[in-house]
Amino acid sequence: MALGQQTNDSIAIADIRIRDPFILTDTVNQQYYMYAQTDNRLGFRGQDNQLKGVEVYTSKDLKTWSAPKTVLRLPDPYWARHMVWAPEVHANQGKYYLFVTLTSSDTLPAPKGMESKTGWPKFHKRGTQIFVSDSPTGPFRDFENKPHTPTDWMALDGTLFVEDETPYMIFCHEWVQIVDGSMDYVQLSPDLSTTIGQPIKMFNASEAAWSTSKKNKVTDGCYLYRTKTGKLLMIWSSFGEAGYAIGIAESESGKLAGPWKQQPQLLFQKNGGHGMLFHNLQGQLTLALHQPNGPRGKERLKLFAITNLGDTLSLKNKASN
Repeated sequence: MALGQQTNDSIAIADIRIRDPFILTDTVNQQYYMYAQTDNRLGFRGQDNQLKGVEVYTSKDLKTWSAPKTVLRLPDPYWARHMVWAPEVHANQGKYYLFVTLTSSDTLPAPKGMESKTGWPKFHKRGTQIFVSDSPTGPFRDFENKPHTPTDWMALDGTLFVEDETPYMIFCHEWVQIVDGSMDYVQLSPDLSTTIGQPIKMFNASEAAWSTSKKNKVTDGCYLYRTKTGKLLMIWSSFGEAGYAIGIAESESGKLAGPWKQQPQLLFQKNGGHGMLFHNLQGQLTLALHQPNGPRGKERLKLFAITNLGDTLSLKNKASN
């Protein structure tokens, strides 16, 4: 599909394969934008010579969606074209910013002591990069041909949070490289073009009692939300006893600097995750996630109304789609 091309076809949400869904609500035009990596639809995962990028679907009701429009097409060559993950679009200071995780076919040196670890995934170059546009439907352009996360880290799932008028990226330092995955944050420049200073660790996956006892501890899908009482929470995914799940961390200071503690109760626990929160056009706080987490190809968007309890969040109902 050419950049900017779109048909008038409509698609039921049950027919859209999507992992790591992200929904932006447009209250002016009374519609939603849902972003997805092109590989979800075309199945070119790990094929560097194929079309790589991000698409957007639009909807008025969260049930029926337009045919996808390409908002980012990665040029060839580029620093990473092997895989595209977890696109998010955030409005900030009159611009729209696409946060997306890119993976290269190239690899990083193995960490000390892990050079010959049997059955371990490859240490692919992986990072979150930020692109910018004047419109939520793109086209998005890069600032530089490199990720915003450290180039010697395996990093993923970056998201935006603005604290005291200063933008930050929160992201995951991947378990493949450090075994016990972590959540980290780094300050961004006012135009989000670059980072300022070094990343600061918030917590490790092993700090959550609900995370399984496997040696490799996953951190995925971070998203921050401030409750009606001012408490700063983060929803994030790992693997619990019932599979891929979403837990809740809270900042005891109400700031990114924490300290962060893990709430014992999962927000979602059965083979679904990488969630985000948005208010629908009726003002209802809503959780979007993909379920099931596998087998590959079966993933679909699931939506749940959320109750803001002040100290935490809870599911209000069963999936609405």
